[in-house]
This record gives sequence, structure tokens and C-alpha cells, in this order.
Amino acid sequence: MPDAQVFFGYNYQHRKFTDFSAWESQNWFMLAAERPLGAGRLILHGMASLEPFTLKALGSPQVFQTGETYKSAPLIDYQHPHDLIMGLGATYRIESGAVAYTFGADAVGSPALGPTAFMHRASARNNPQVPLSHHYLDATHSTPGVLRAGLELKGLAFETSVFRGEEPNENRLNIDQPRLNSYSGRVRLRRGPWDAQVSAAHLHEPESYDPYDIRRLTLSIGFSGTVRSRQLSAIVAWGHNREIHGDLDGYLLEWDWQATARGAVYGRAEVVDKDILTLGSLHPRGFIHFHQISRVAALTVGYVRDVSSTGWGRIGVGADATVYRLSEDLLLPYGSPQSFHVFMRWRAGGSTAAAHVH
Repeated sequence: MPDAQVFFGYNYQHRKFTDFSAWESQNWFMLAAERPLGAGRLILHGMASLEPFTLKALGSPQVFQTGETYKSAPLIDYQHPHDLIMGLGATYRIESGAVAYTFGADAVGSPALGPTAFMHRASARNNPQVPLSHHYLDATHSTPGVLRAGLELKGLAFETSVFRGEEPNENRLNIDQPRLNSYSGRVRLRRGPWDAQVSAAHLHEPESYDPYDIRRLTLSIGFSGTVRSRQLSAIVAWGHNREIHGDLDGYLLEWDWQATARGAVYGRAEVVDKDILTLGSLHPRGFIHFHQISRVAALTVGYVRDVSSTGWGRIGVGADATVYRLSEDLLLPYGSPQSFHVFMRWRAGGSTAAAHVH
């Protein structure tokens, strides 16, 4: 079961004192296989990205985005490239009557934390930009070293995992050393087009420049179905990082509406707390210093239209624009930022339905 998606286009970001732009490509390629084995089924899955080669080493320009590092300093206003190997693991599933048991291990994978990652969500499938709330909700989707277990009963799943809490390092071409130093739990309910989850985790020192553990809480409700014969996918989510420097919240509303047979309207509304003005302040281990927390609201609206559909995939062209509203402390350094994308998108498969959605 192969799947892939590639964006290529022009990304323009504007903030006070700075215009920064890039020709770039966000992309991911997935492969899954399964077969009966003993009393259950074995599922193998892998995922790769060429972003180490198609994005700058610094990453993709994005106003207010934070998370991970470049040259050991925290990234600010850039989204990091994903690793070459984004997923590599196996799951074993045993069904016994109405109950199913799952066990999994990943050299790189996703622990039981948060909603489905943005690149797998139907509500985000046409949007080339990463949510500003990514590191509040689903940033652990590409974690080196994960052990998982779960129980499912009539659409209700109880899942737990142990994994490496640290974010991937700056070497995008290798698989980082696994460390089982963090843990999480998730309860998930799926009913028809609805998908809801609540999860929590203890993360061991996720950022290398800030040697402190954090606790993460997430809650989300998603819908993927038809409304008046048109496909609609949407999610509402909340993520909370409880850090030693202060608590950070992120709120997300995201949608993708198949307005016509070939055209889709997508968008994203977010409100996020950011310690962007004091991020990376040097603190000796054991020294507590509360960060200045700012608030950012962002609204993205875009449109993509399929122009070609064959057995090799679908090609679409699209564009979007983002506007922001800032707390007062950000007005001096950022002014009135805005951004836009113009892009082409290739997706494996020829149907209008999403090929690969978790």
C-alpha cells in the first residue's frame, strides 16, 4: 500500500524589518504492508522525506514557528526540515471477538500522543504549511524509538507508549539513538466519521537548548465525512505544554472542503502562546526563570484545484494567504506580518478521495 505527496512552490513571509522567501518542496513518501501471522496480522510501515535536500538547512520560512534547533540555537520563524526517515516500524494486531490487541515497535514512529499528525490528517492534506501548534499537539510523530501497546473495543481504544522524549537532532540523514525515557497514554473514540482523543505525556528534555522535562496534554475532535454530498474534513484541537518556564496553550481549527469535483477550499485558524521573545535564554540546570509569554492568532485560507488525474497520481495548483493578530509585546519586533504560498501539489493515486488518511 504505497502513498506519497509532494508540494513544490514559492513561500513568502513578511514581518517588520524582514521579508524572507524560498522556492521549496515539502514532501513525504509512505509504504505499508500487512499479512496474516499466527493468531493475528503483522503490519510493516515506513515513511521517508526528501526535505533534507528540498528545504534549506535552516528550514522553511514561517513567521512565529518554533521548535528544534539550527546550529544548536532554537529555530524562530522557521519550520525545521523533517528527517530522511520519518517512520520505520511494525505493529502486530490480534483480534479476539469484539476486542483487538495491538503491540508495536518503531525505530522511528509516533507514540500514543495527540491527534493524527498533520501530514496524515484529511483536514490538512492540501495545506503545505505546518501548524503553529505543531509542537503542542503532534510534533512527536517522528520519534526515534517507540514501544506501543493498546486495546480496542467497539471503536474505543486505550493506548500507551514509552519513547524518546528528545526532539530529533540536526543530522537529518540518520536515525537517532533510541532512549525509552518518556511515556504517554491516550484514549481514542472512533464512531463513523468522528474521531476524538484525549492524551497526556511526560517528555524528557525535548529541546536540547532547554534541559527540562515538560508535560503535554492534548484534546481533539475530528470529522471526516460528507455534507450535502461534498467531502468535508475538520478538526478542533487543544494542546498544552506545562513547562518549568511557564504554561503554553495552542488552539487549532482546521478544515478541508471539497467544494467542487476538482477544487477544494482549505484553511486553518490558530491561537497559540509563544515564549518567542525569551526563547533560548541561557539557564543553568536547576535555575528557574519564567519566560515572557506572547499570544499569536493566525488565519490561513487557501484553494487548490486538480488539473490532471492519471493512474500515476493527481496534480493540483493552489495558493493560500495567512494574516495574524498579535499581543502588544510582539508589535514592535513583528509589526503587521503576513504570508502566502503559491504551489503545485502531486499526490499518489488518481481518485479524488484522500489516498492515505489515519
